[in-house]
Amino acid sequence: MWAMAVPWWEFVIRGIAVYLFLLVFLRLTGRRQTGQYAPFDLVLLLILSNAVQNSMNAGDNSLVGGLISASTLITCHALLSYLTYRSPALRKMVNGKPKVLIHQGTVQPSLMTQERITAEDLAAALRSNGCLNAHEVERATIETNGQITVVLRKRSAAELGEA
Repeated sequence: MWAMAVPWWEFVIRGIAVYLFLLVFLRLTGRRQTGQYAPFDLVLLLILSNAVQNSMNAGDNSLVGGLISASTLITCHALLSYLTYRSPALRKMVNGKPKVLIHQGTVQPSLMTQERITAEDLAAALRSNGCLNAHEVERATIETNGQITVVLRKRSAAELGEA
């Protein structure tokens, strides 16, 4: 339980390597994966955690080794959080930047393809923001966390039936 099969510093190096690998890998898969979890996305995350376990612990199942690995991952996360808070350039590299999916009622299909957003995903985001058609939208943006925010166009009195 207490005896480790590998030196403590190897757990730290392995933990940092796995953390950075997964950070880059998940960043490259697009924002949809982080903002909207479908069942297959959750399955992937669960399998990924199991797949990288042995690469982090080198076959060592000791309590101390597990605590060192967990501490390394938490430290990496806290450090990256601090660094992205302090550095706009790093924040942009890690988080990306918001992108406009709909501008003045016009959908950007190439951006939807790039971000792997289906027409159904976009329609659901529009419905959750109180509209049924893209022409009602002033601007719809996919945020850095994968969520889609929608700003509706202002309706004139004639459109509202008040004229």
